[in-house]
Amino acid sequence: MSDELTYPGGSEEILTRWNKRRAAFLFQGESLPPPDADLAALKQARVPPEAAESNARRKTWALKRAQIAPEFIGKSELAFLNAQLVANLRRESFPDHAPALFRRLWHEEADHLLDALDLRWCVSSAQTFADHGTPGPERELGQALRMLFGLVKLYEFERLFTGTAPNTPHRFGKRSPAPMPLRMDAYSLNHGGLDVALLAPLFPLADQAPNLGPLARHLLDALNADAGTVFRRISKMKERRANIEKDKEKRR
Repeated sequence: MSDELTYPGGSEEILTRWNKRRAAFLFQGESLPPPDADLAALKQARVPPEAAESNARRKTWALKRAQIAPEFIGKSELAFLNAQLVANLRRESFPDHAPALFRRLWHEEADHLLDALDLRWCVSSAQTFADHGTPGPERELGQALRMLFGLVKLYEFERLFTGTAPNTPHRFGKRSPAPMPLRMDAYSLNHGGLDVALLAPLFPLADQAPNLGPLARHLLDALNADAGTVFRRISKMKERRANIEKDKEKRR
């Protein structure tokens, strides 16, 4: 790796690496349900164990579908369909009706999906709206959630290598004097509001996003309740710093 550039090839390298993961699945006679599929019936039906069985070749949709299936055995076919749509919509091409069917699922059956899907699939679903939501606030919200949760995943994974638990805030005395990247000012524990500024605009967008709104609020509530994120650690550090400042004032 170059010491001067994280990605030596610049934008071309980044796009090449991204596109390698976006090749469309090869359909061999299979198909997704039609745009007017009976969602009520799919909600009642359960994914059978044999859905995870396949001898299909690599890069085929049949194999990918079987690889997803184990997570949904015994769950509703509707939840499984959502996962199949997400998997396809991440690729550079997909069945023409997939975006509309995906939006329809979340417009008509959000309550069921929120109950049936784990948080990982909820995050993946929200990120899918970045490219396939209704143009306007919904797609804007999807793009913001894609960036937010992508960076949370990347940062929280890297932090695991510090050896400290995710719910343990950093100590003040161990702060490095290294400068911030891109000549940015350091975050102020006394007066900084970047954490709130990142999250606050998402709530009014959720009110304007008919398909994504319930899912977005569900995820933002889950993020707020999670004790192992940078947002909670920063909050604890701000509280500790405020208490230190109060003690200093008392001693004056």
